Amino acid sequence: MGLTADELAFYDALTKPSAIKDFYENEELIAITKELADALRRNRTIDWQKRDSARAKMRMLIKKLLKKRKYPSEGMEDAVQTVMTQCELWADNAEME
Repeated sequence: MGLTADELAFYDALTKPSAIKDFYENEELIAITKELADALRRNRTIDWQKRDSARAKMRMLIKKLLKKRKYPSEGMEDAVQTVMTQCELWADNAEME
């Protein structure tokens, strides 16, 4: 698919609800994933996991991107939470590129 291991984790988070794959073409899901990963890389701070304000900013960034891409509202909160969990794992296990 042309995704890094980190991007693949976000792709999996976004496609967790099975109906999402019916809503989007795979190429569009890949584009959303790459845009999301890039936005999260650019907006990270060193201690974002510990500061509530930084976590809120990350959640808002994820929601804004998903709304822009017309992600279904019924799956959005779960997707945001799963992406946040992936962000924590991403930050814990390796430096974001």
